[in-house]
Amino acid sequence: MKKIKIGSVGLGRLGLQHAKNIASLPNAELVALCDVNEECLKKEATALDVPKTFTDFNAMIADKEIDAVCIASPSALHPQQVCAALDAGKHVFCEKPLGITVEDCRLVEKACAAHKDLIFQLGFMRRFDDSYAYAKEKIDAGHIGKPILFRSYSQDPEKFIEGAIAFAPHSGGQFFDMAVHDIDLARWMIGDEPAEVWAIGGCYAHKEFAQYDDGDNVSALMKFKSGAMGFLFAGRTAPHGYNVETEIIGTKGTLRIASVPQKNLVEVLGNGGITRECSENFLERFEKSYLSEMSAFCEAVISGKPAPRGGTAEDGRRVTEIAFACREAFISGQLHKIS
Repeated sequence: MKKIKIGSVGLGRLGLQHAKNIASLPNAELVALCDVNEECLKKEATALDVPKTFTDFNAMIADKEIDAVCIASPSALHPQQVCAALDAGKHVFCEKPLGITVEDCRLVEKACAAHKDLIFQLGFMRRFDDSYAYAKEKIDAGHIGKPILFRSYSQDPEKFIEGAIAFAPHSGGQFFDMAVHDIDLARWMIGDEPAEVWAIGGCYAHKEFAQYDDGDNVSALMKFKSGAMGFLFAGRTAPHGYNVETEIIGTKGTLRIASVPQKNLVEVLGNGGITRECSENFLERFEKSYLSEMSAFCEAVISGKPAPRGGTAEDGRRVTEIAFACREAFISGQLHKIS
């Protein structure tokens, strides 16, 4: 079996998970790691038996042994690193968001257009979740008629709030950091683009986010070009655990995904009554999805054909445009039109 030799940049929570997934895949070989934290870099390279380490991304992509790169660095670095990797002849998997400005995203689109022989895939892992993929098939087959409403909740646990506060200065805000997945799913499920957005929210429990024009709980209402409705909520203070739920209402039926968040199908019967445990974080809830999207990327590189459910540079740019519009509406309190 042909193996794609991959170098991965960024060893935060998700970056480390991507590196572990690459190392576990039969169609991939993790040959290099890159991070500015030398102590962490050495530790993880030893643990994963990775032969090459770099603190300079440009030095890593200059390595001729590397076929592809996985980019899981801070969001603001994504556009320049994607463009540099493509120019160096590397296939690219990039974690969301594509960028935190529309202008940067357009640069990536141009780079992808200039390197059509190379595979680019954006990390919208929910598309690779079995339940979401099944729901999309149902919609495409007409089981719920014409989709007219998309509703999605994404909530992080309160117990991880310190990490969210520490990440806030360079996250781009909650609409970029969390809600991009909901925005992507809305576009994917409805099959259309939002034309208008209105957003509200605030710092209800943690005032620290206010200095970044952000909130700890935010929401947005969208009107699509077709007239379909969209609603999303993104929160950082869930007491019960990590919670992602979605509903798509059509003219002939409704689909609900994880309307009751559950770690698994076990029910615990005890002194506190009957309980269902909730996933603790996104890595646990979407563990299989992250592995599936990376495997699909490697298969795409081998076959030379983009993964059917893989996010494109255009998807990334459109989601960034919408996230930016949501942020502007949130800050101004006014309806924001999207061109």
